[in-house]
Amino acid sequence: QVSLVESGGGLVQPGGSLRLSCAASGSILYINNMAWYRQAPGKPRELVAISERGGSTNYADSVKGRFTISRDNAKNIVYLQMDSLKPEDTAVYYCNAEVRDTRRDLYNRWGQGTQVTVSS
Repeated sequence: QVSLVESGGGLVQPGGSLRLSCAASGSILYINNMAWYRQAPGKPRELVAISERGGSTNYADSVKGRFTISRDNAKNIVYLQMDSLKPEDTAVYYCNAEVRDTRRDLYNRWGQGTQVTVSS
């Protein structure tokens, strides 16, 4: 079994910064894409940023220039550095990973989510 555990959410004032972490553990052979999604109340879940195993990254237009995704492949950890936060960034943030496990099965896993609230 493979699980993802997120950490780093919280309450921050507009203009502030937070760093989210997501650690994958279990019978992992390797991880392809690792991504962050978010879901605000009453809205669908949306992709925030994605990191491919080879190093490519992509961002939602709404966070370009403010958020940075990075990963440590040796430790199976993905980070999301969030700067210049705005109230509209308030949401539950979810980690997602495409995992190849030691049985050679390939599947997606989600973390439990971490709340980010941007408010004065």
